[in-house]
Amino acid sequence: MIRLVSYILSSIFLLYSCSKQDTGYSFFVAGHTYGSPLDTLPGLHPPFVHDFDYLHTLPKMKFGVLTGDMVYHSRSKYWDIVDKELSTLSIPIYFVAGNHDEGNGSLYQSRYGRTYYTFNYLNDLFLVLNPGLAGWNIQDDQLLFLKGQLEDAQKYRHIFIFFHQVLWQSIDRYADLRINSKDGKAPSINFWTEIEPLLKKLENQIFLFAGDVGATPDKTSFFYDRYDNITFVASGMGNLIQDNYVIVDVSQDGKVDIKIRWIGTSITQSVKTLEK
Repeated sequence: MIRLVSYILSSIFLLYSCSKQDTGYSFFVAGHTYGSPLDTLPGLHPPFVHDFDYLHTLPKMKFGVLTGDMVYHSRSKYWDIVDKELSTLSIPIYFVAGNHDEGNGSLYQSRYGRTYYTFNYLNDLFLVLNPGLAGWNIQDDQLLFLKGQLEDAQKYRHIFIFFHQVLWQSIDRYADLRINSKDGKAPSINFWTEIEPLLKKLENQIFLFAGDVGATPDKTSFFYDRYDNITFVASGMGNLIQDNYVIVDVSQDGKVDIKIRWIGTSITQSVKTLEK
């Protein structure tokens, strides 16, 4: 109920912000925010919480998205602490259900509502999906929801899509991408056969964000790639060596700059330096 009220207030906040003159805006995306699987204390990854001071210095920061595994155990006492810590940011925070969050469970949904949904900011569309409902597949009602939202794609400059599992990892091009977990993954998934073709045919620039990396030093901590109109980003934390989250700057004229914020340092690096 607390989070449902928060979503309503967030919508009011975004409508108010959108009524102002567009001078560009920023949002952040943070994955695997419970941190290390070797330290399962309740609450968010402490180095990430310490970096909230930096987020407070960014005047165009309008909201954040947590791309799953926000808690190690989906229990009320864990979620209470997460909610309390996030309340210090004073901006809307959107949740993406991960396997640890049990987005198909009654506790999560009673607190935070539907696990796939949409919101708009200025001329951009934001879609939150939950592949965990169907073995990493987007299908049935969720697929109808996605297709319905994409029917109006021409109304938007960009489309930002968020999910927890790194759905694109299953082809040779991305064979070196070391994800945290394959928990709940079906023998075959429909990302490359059904979802990617839906996105590729659009005229919009599409940005996909996943959050199940970076938990331990042997896992990929940050991933970025793009081709045609699709950009792939995966980021996460917990390894204490390359903990990171992503800051997305959208300029007044619609240019998108994706930056890596390396937690525990003063470094915020544009991914343009990674492009080939």
